[in-house]
Amino acid sequence: MERVIKAARSSGSLNLSNRSLKEVPEEVYRNLDSQGEDDNWWEAVELQKLILAHNNLEVLNEDLKTLNMLTVLNVSHNKLSSLPIAIGELPLLKALDVSFNLITSIPEEIGSVTSLVKLDCSSNQLKELPSSLGRCLDLSELKASNNCLTKLPDELANCSKLIKLDVEGNKLTSFTEKMLMSWTLLTEINAARNLLTSIPGSIGLLVKLIRLDFHQNKISSIPSSIMGCSSLAEFYMGTNLLSSLPPEIGALSRLGTLDLHSNQLKEYPVEACNLRLSVLDLSNNSLSGLPAEIGTMTSLRKLLLTGNPIRTLRSSLVFGPTPTLLKYLRSRLCSGEESGSGTKTMKDDQIARATRLSLSSKELNLSGLGLTTVPPAVWETEDVVRVDLSKNLIEELPNELSTCSSLQALTLSGNKIREWPGAVLSTLPNLSCLKLDNNPLVQIARYGLEALTNVKILDLSGNRSSLPESFSFSSLPQLEELYLRRMQLNEVPQGVLTLQRLQILDLSQNNLASLPKEINGLTSLAELDLSDNNISILPPEMGLLEPSLQVLKLDGNPLRSIRRPILDRGTKAILKYLKDKLPDQ
Repeated sequence: MERVIKAARSSGSLNLSNRSLKEVPEEVYRNLDSQGEDDNWWEAVELQKLILAHNNLEVLNEDLKTLNMLTVLNVSHNKLSSLPIAIGELPLLKALDVSFNLITSIPEEIGSVTSLVKLDCSSNQLKELPSSLGRCLDLSELKASNNCLTKLPDELANCSKLIKLDVEGNKLTSFTEKMLMSWTLLTEINAARNLLTSIPGSIGLLVKLIRLDFHQNKISSIPSSIMGCSSLAEFYMGTNLLSSLPPEIGALSRLGTLDLHSNQLKEYPVEACNLRLSVLDLSNNSLSGLPAEIGTMTSLRKLLLTGNPIRTLRSSLVFGPTPTLLKYLRSRLCSGEESGSGTKTMKDDQIARATRLSLSSKELNLSGLGLTTVPPAVWETEDVVRVDLSKNLIEELPNELSTCSSLQALTLSGNKIREWPGAVLSTLPNLSCLKLDNNPLVQIARYGLEALTNVKILDLSGNRSSLPESFSFSSLPQLEELYLRRMQLNEVPQGVLTLQRLQILDLSQNNLASLPKEINGLTSLAELDLSDNNISILPPEMGLLEPSLQVLKLDGNPLRSIRRPILDRGTKAILKYLKDKLPDQ
């Protein structure tokens, strides 16, 4: 131990975990005072990081205040019943981990640690959190799971930089409207296994929320404002008292996992069939049937229906493979929905109406009209900022698009475009969103993306074998969302790993057999879809994405390196498993 403590005088970091310590060695508090004559005292530094986890400590004494340069303190997995008041005299402390102890209260002096960014006090015996936490304005991550909390202090609403909140396994009965209105930066809320009876309407203000877990509470309804959570990817509401779902839930375009098991649902709303889910758990409800529109949810990989009194479907369908059930439901959809809607008169009326609306809204929407060409008359304004020409039969872009220098978003999904429209795209300097998915593109020009340096969202999905050799995405430094589904990719395309701003990467339904370890360089990545590939092993370096990566989709891969129970526990468990596999961890 003497050697370790001596080394800490030059590194500023001391790790004394797993040493069966019953008390903190006196030398730790007197770190600089106990130098030997042969030590280079002029090279010594104050202790900044102290790890005392997994010991038998029963007390931290007030001498802790002598370590006033500490930025990290970890005393998790000990036998502490309290924290010293001196905790408030650590002005530089950014991360405090006191989880897995026997602590019954946290001193109000914690509010003096205004530099605090991360606090983990989970798995203790806390009945309340100190109101002074509201003075820790830089707090971004709060973990207080598995305690005895009945409420959160109102002052916590002052912590407007909060990004992650974990209060699972307490006795909370409510969140206040004011709290959620203040926490607009939240990306994750875990309030599972509590006594919550409602979800505040202000939940809709959390536009950055990616993961929301309210399972095993007493919630009877979901507010319609949930549609405002536009980034939501995982929503867990199992084991509650829901009897219905709001139609507005169908607006959650990024939702991939929806868990509604063990509620009292009598029907699944047709509006929710617009969701692009990969997992939908409706087991143990009161459903007697399903809307045929569920059959259009072709992204579904897992639909769970056991424990419902379904009478309109054969048991072999209910318990059988999801694709078979979806195919059957699609066959029940009315085939005559389009009768009469394709007449020339109605189409002309729709085009005229869209043209008029574009004059005021600056948005031109001609989606789904079966157009082979775009009528020149629609370009009545050159100030249009959004153009949607999706779900048509267009083979070439209209030259009039070149005059729309203000255009920011161009949607061309589901057309018949075969040649890369580089000539038109090069005339759109403000373009930030381009969707060219599901077109029969023969090949994208090798330098075709160089004119798109300001693009933040790019969707090329469904354009099989369209990327030439040596094609690179490095010319798109602003890219935040990249969708490359169903492109017969055998490896991650060049340049993708250099995109430092990338937040969403979809590589699903390809032929990837492995991932490069350099993927941990995508430090802004929040969502990664690798489903339906040939990946058997994930690089441990992926575990280093844990601070930012909230959603990792792996369904449909022959993974052999990770046990199924870990995969079933979701993204956080997978990343922790991978991180623990790193040799230096």
